[in-house]
Amino acid sequence: MKAIDEDIKNGQIKKIYLLYGEEAYLKHQYKNKLKAAVVAKDDTMNFSSFAGKDINPKAVIDLAETLPFFAERRLILLENSGFFKNACEELSGYLSDMPDSTCMVFVEDEVDKRSKMYKAVGKNGTVVEFKKQTDEILVRWILGRLKKENRKITNPVMQLFLTKTGTDMENIDKELEKLICYTMGRDIIEASDVEAVCVGRTENKIFEMVNAIAEKNQKKALDLYYDLLALKEPSMRILFLITRQFQILLQVKEMRGLGFDNKTIASKVGIPEFAVRRNLVQAKAFQGKELRQALEDGVAAEEAVKTGRMADQLAVEMFLIQYSKK
Repeated sequence: MKAIDEDIKNGQIKKIYLLYGEEAYLKHQYKNKLKAAVVAKDDTMNFSSFAGKDINPKAVIDLAETLPFFAERRLILLENSGFFKNACEELSGYLSDMPDSTCMVFVEDEVDKRSKMYKAVGKNGTVVEFKKQTDEILVRWILGRLKKENRKITNPVMQLFLTKTGTDMENIDKELEKLICYTMGRDIIEASDVEAVCVGRTENKIFEMVNAIAEKNQKKALDLYYDLLALKEPSMRILFLITRQFQILLQVKEMRGLGFDNKTIASKVGIPEFAVRRNLVQAKAFQGKELRQALEDGVAAEEAVKTGRMADQLAVEMFLIQYSKK
């Protein structure tokens, strides 16, 4: 990211950029930064975009060879082309010969670093991977956004906010905007503000559902299930998320028993570090053998649905009733 910022700042735009990785928000931001730096806002003559797996490499090359119209550069944007997963001999061989008057920007979710396209961009341009950001970076980013709006937030409220939003920066951005508007005229963001405006993700309801199971609160567990059904969540996805939560609990429980710290647990389990703490608390309500049995029963319920022995909604209801009964 710094490389792109430096290129823009110094006016030394490379001929080729590859933006790839999991963090869609940052890819979108830097795609737009490059576009603004290369072509004027309303310049439709010198900006072309392609998307999807059916892009014709010859058409892209022909366009790249066309001189810009009353401008210094022409920008060609290619998104999710698949050229970095499947061979594209024609384009990979062309990149080193592309004229200086053309800037080509690729935006991809996944790439194969062994591919000729990846190596060609690395040799002739700049490759930037946008990874999921760490908890520390997300917190700093949020605090920076809030500071610009003259808002303050305590650490417990920040953790509550992240619990609601997850680590997806695009979702965080949307929820922050709502929170800033909601607290207009005040400088302190309270927990009640977060609860009032931030939409809980499906995963949060699943977490609450497993809490209800731990408390043997059958009514609450089923009510949360029916709430998700009302939101058009498929029964089998709900079952998958419930069993996934049990699996996370088993993993964090066993790893803590082996003496691993929160940061290591987060890395190995694949969850944010702030989520490790609340999962450890929830895991205390279950014995290891209970969690393993829940995983086995979840697989059995899925099999019963797939083989037609039980309707999907009923299978999940029976699973919840079994594990939330006193």
